[in-house]
Parts: sequence; structure tokens; C-alpha cells
Amino acid sequence: MHTEANLETILLGPVLPDRVCGDCTVCCTVLTVDTPEFRKPGETPCMHLTPQGCGIHATRPTICRTWFCAWRRTAAMPEQARPDLSGLLVSLNFERAPRNCFEGVSIIVRTTSRGGAIDKGMAGAVLDSLCHQLVPVWFSDGTKKMLMHPTDDVASLVLSGETAPAHLRDEVAAWREHYGVFGTEA
Repeated sequence: MHTEANLETILLGPVLPDRVCGDCTVCCTVLTVDTPEFRKPGETPCMHLTPQGCGIHATRPTICRTWFCAWRRTAAMPEQARPDLSGLLVSLNFERAPRNCFEGVSIIVRTTSRGGAIDKGMAGAVLDSLCHQLVPVWFSDGTKKMLMHPTDDVASLVLSGETAPAHLRDEVAAWREHYGVFGTEA
């Protein structure tokens, strides 16, 4: 957990003091929590969630005290991207059994039951604010997960090890250098 918290700060930034959860409790329903102290399945409201918010806020588990969504950490994300307002929950994802180098540690943008984020353009604005560094970004609409960054052509070249065309050479080389420790098998 300590390593994950450090990675969240490195990749998403520190918690922004001017952004607060307010009435938002999206993470209390959407996320899977699997720590020794507390477990909750994803897409299920926490047993402590009440209409007024967390029923055990003063004594909530450590994971609930220390975890913050990307909206709370990423200044480049639009103010209106707060999960309960936008229908998107953005977080750092740690995959225990990644299938390739883009799944191990990545940013995931999930649509929530609130919906409308795609039609209203919020999903595009959020993705634009996240796809600027060498961190894979995935988008999930609840039925499938799609790699949004790097682009498909760059990702397939990184994974295959094939020679990149001139216009992609620098970008592919940067991703390979950054993720070379993971190998290039798909």
C-alpha cells in the first residue's frame, strides 16, 4: 500500500487542497477494496454508506482515509470532472496479473451509473488532461476496457518489437525504454 500511495503521488500528483469530495461518494460504490483491514466488491455500495455519506467517517479504514481519485490529485482535470458530477471515476490501477506492459500500473477512466460523460464531451476532456505522459490510460464503459494512450499503432509496435516508422520512432522508443523492464510480450 505504501508503494501504491507513493506511485499515486508521483503519477497523479499530490492531493489538491482546493478540491474536496463534498457530496461525492462514487468511490464508495464503484471500486473494489481488498485490503487486510477492509474488503468490498466493486459496483456494490459500501456497507457503511448512508444517504448522508460515510456512516463511520471518523473511524473509517486506512484505505478510505488515504485513497483519493485522480480528480482530487490532477490539476489539469476539469473542475466539472468530479465523479458525481461527470459520471467518470479516474484512478490509478494496479493489475496483479497484467497481460502486457500497459496493464501493470495504469490510469483507468471508468464511466459510472450517472452516465452522460461521453455525450457531454467530459470523457474527451478528461482523457485529454491525462494522455500526456508515459503512463498507459485505459477507458472502461463497464462492459469493456480500451487502451486510449498510447494509441493502438504505438502500443502494437511497443509490444511486437517491430521497427517503428520514422514518424513514430521517438514515441515508440520512449515507451519501450520506459517499459522495457516488463518485456514486450503481449
